[in-house]
Amino acid sequence: MILVSACLAGVNCRFDGKNSANEKVLKLVKDGKAILVCPEQLAGFTTPRMPIEIKNGKIINKKGEEITEKLIFGCNEARKICRFYGCKRAILKSKSPSCGCGKIYDGSFSGKLIDGDGIFTKMLKEDNVGVISDEDI
Repeated sequence: MILVSACLAGVNCRFDGKNSANEKVLKLVKDGKAILVCPEQLAGFTTPRMPIEIKNGKIINKKGEEITEKLIFGCNEARKICRFYGCKRAILKSKSPSCGCGKIYDGSFSGKLIDGDGIFTKMLKEDNVGVISDEDI
Protein backbone atom coordinates (compact mmCIF):
# COMPACT_ATOMS: atom_id res chain seq x y z
CA MET A 1 0.00 0.00 0.00
CA ILE A 2 1.24 3.48 -0.91
CA LEU A 3 0.33 6.48 1.24
CA VAL A 4 -0.77 9.54 -0.75
CA SER A 5 -1.76 13.12 0.03
CA ALA A 6 -5.56 13.26 -0.14
CA CYS A 7 -5.49 16.40 -2.31
CA LEU A 8 -3.61 14.42 -4.98
CA ALA A 9 -6.50 11.94 -5.00
CA GLY A 10 -8.99 14.69 -5.80
CA VAL A 11 -10.16 15.49 -2.26
CA ASN A 12 -10.86 19.21 -1.85
CA CYS A 13 -8.74 19.58 1.28
CA ARG A 14 -6.11 22.15 0.27
CA PHE A 15 -5.91 25.45 2.14
CA ASP A 16 -7.79 27.13 -0.74
CA GLY A 17 -10.59 24.55 -0.68
CA LYS A 18 -9.42 22.95 -3.91
CA ASN A 19 -7.51 19.78 -4.79
CA SER A 20 -4.37 18.93 -6.76
CA ALA A 21 -5.68 15.81 -8.48
CA ASN A 22 -2.96 13.76 -10.14
CA GLU A 23 -3.97 11.10 -12.69
CA LYS A 24 -1.29 8.64 -11.56
CA VAL A 25 -2.36 8.97 -7.92
CA LEU A 26 -6.04 8.66 -8.86
CA LYS A 27 -5.26 5.40 -10.66
CA LEU A 28 -3.38 4.02 -7.62
CA VAL A 29 -6.38 4.80 -5.41
CA LYS A 30 -8.87 3.33 -7.91
CA ASP A 31 -6.77 0.17 -8.17
CA GLY A 32 -6.77 -0.21 -4.37
CA LYS A 33 -3.01 0.35 -4.14
CA ALA A 34 -3.06 3.62 -2.18
CA ILE A 35 -4.50 5.03 1.01
CA LEU A 36 -5.01 8.77 1.31
CA VAL A 37 -4.45 11.13 4.23
CA CYS A 38 -4.43 14.85 4.89
CA PRO A 39 -2.37 15.71 7.97
CA GLU A 40 -3.78 19.25 8.02
CA GLN A 41 -7.38 18.02 8.16
CA LEU A 42 -6.37 15.45 10.77
CA ALA A 43 -4.99 18.41 12.75
CA GLY A 44 -8.51 19.83 12.78
CA PHE A 45 -7.88 22.69 10.37
CA THR A 46 -10.86 23.82 8.35
CA THR A 47 -11.07 23.74 4.57
CA PRO A 48 -10.57 26.31 3.26
CA ARG A 49 -8.11 27.70 5.78
CA MET A 50 -5.46 30.34 6.16
CA PRO A 51 -2.16 29.40 4.47
CA ILE A 52 0.56 28.04 6.75
CA GLU A 53 4.33 27.83 6.31
CA ILE A 54 7.40 26.81 8.29
CA LYS A 55 9.51 29.67 9.65
CA ASN A 56 12.49 29.11 11.94
CA GLY A 57 11.31 25.56 12.65
CA LYS A 58 7.82 26.67 13.70
CA ILE A 59 4.52 26.42 11.86
CA ILE A 60 2.82 29.77 11.46
CA ASN A 61 -0.27 30.94 9.65
CA LYS A 62 -0.38 34.03 7.48
CA LYS A 63 -1.46 36.11 10.51
CA GLY A 64 1.78 35.09 12.25
CA GLU A 65 0.08 32.83 14.79
CA GLU A 66 2.07 29.75 15.78
CA ILE A 67 0.22 26.46 15.25
CA THR A 68 3.11 24.01 15.47
CA GLU A 69 1.60 21.68 18.09
CA LYS A 70 -1.69 21.40 16.25
CA LEU A 71 -0.01 20.44 12.96
CA ILE A 72 2.30 17.98 14.70
CA PHE A 73 -0.79 16.31 16.18
CA GLY A 74 -2.32 15.90 12.68
CA CYS A 75 0.95 14.61 11.25
CA ASN A 76 1.18 12.04 14.05
CA GLU A 77 -2.36 10.88 13.30
CA ALA A 78 -1.45 10.49 9.60
CA ARG A 79 1.70 8.63 10.67
CA LYS A 80 -0.46 6.16 12.62
CA ILE A 81 -2.45 5.47 9.45
CA CYS A 82 0.76 4.91 7.52
CA ARG A 83 1.99 2.46 10.14
CA PHE A 84 -1.37 0.68 10.36
CA TYR A 85 -1.34 -0.03 6.63
CA GLY A 86 2.37 -0.86 6.59
CA CYS A 87 3.10 1.69 3.88
CA LYS A 88 6.72 1.73 2.76
CA ARG A 89 6.25 4.41 0.09
CA ALA A 90 4.45 7.75 -0.03
CA ILE A 91 3.57 10.28 -2.71
CA LEU A 92 2.99 13.66 -1.08
CA LYS A 93 2.05 17.17 -2.21
CA SER A 94 5.03 19.28 -3.12
CA LYS A 95 5.95 22.46 -1.23
CA SER A 96 3.43 21.87 1.58
CA PRO A 97 4.48 22.64 5.19
CA SER A 98 3.21 19.19 6.13
CA CYS A 99 3.84 17.11 2.99
CA GLY A 100 6.54 18.99 1.07
CA CYS A 101 9.50 16.87 -0.02
CA GLY A 102 12.79 18.53 -0.90
CA LYS A 103 11.40 22.06 -1.26
CA ILE A 104 9.05 24.05 0.98
CA TYR A 105 7.99 27.67 1.21
CA ASP A 106 10.35 29.82 3.29
CA GLY A 107 7.85 31.19 5.83
CA SER A 108 7.54 34.65 4.28
CA PHE A 109 4.31 33.85 2.37
CA SER A 110 5.95 35.32 -0.71
CA GLY A 111 6.12 32.12 -2.75
CA LYS A 112 9.88 31.76 -2.22
CA LEU A 113 11.07 28.15 -1.95
CA ILE A 114 13.90 26.78 0.17
CA ASP A 115 15.42 23.33 0.57
CA GLY A 116 13.59 21.31 3.18
CA ASP A 117 10.82 18.87 4.03
CA GLY A 118 7.41 19.31 5.59
CA ILE A 119 6.68 18.02 9.08
CA PHE A 120 4.87 14.85 7.91
CA THR A 121 7.54 14.06 5.34
CA LYS A 122 10.21 14.25 8.06
CA MET A 123 8.22 11.83 10.22
CA LEU A 124 7.83 9.35 7.38
CA LYS A 125 11.52 9.51 6.56
CA GLU A 126 12.28 8.76 10.24
CA ASP A 127 10.14 5.64 9.77
CA ASN A 128 12.13 4.68 6.63
CA VAL A 129 9.19 5.34 4.31
CA GLY A 130 10.34 6.28 0.81
CA VAL A 131 8.78 9.68 0.11
CA ILE A 132 8.50 11.36 -3.27
CA SER A 133 6.74 14.52 -4.36
CA ASP A 134 3.85 14.59 -6.80
CA GLU A 135 6.21 16.50 -9.09
CA ASP A 136 8.50 13.44 -9.22
CA ILE A 137 6.00 10.84 -10.44
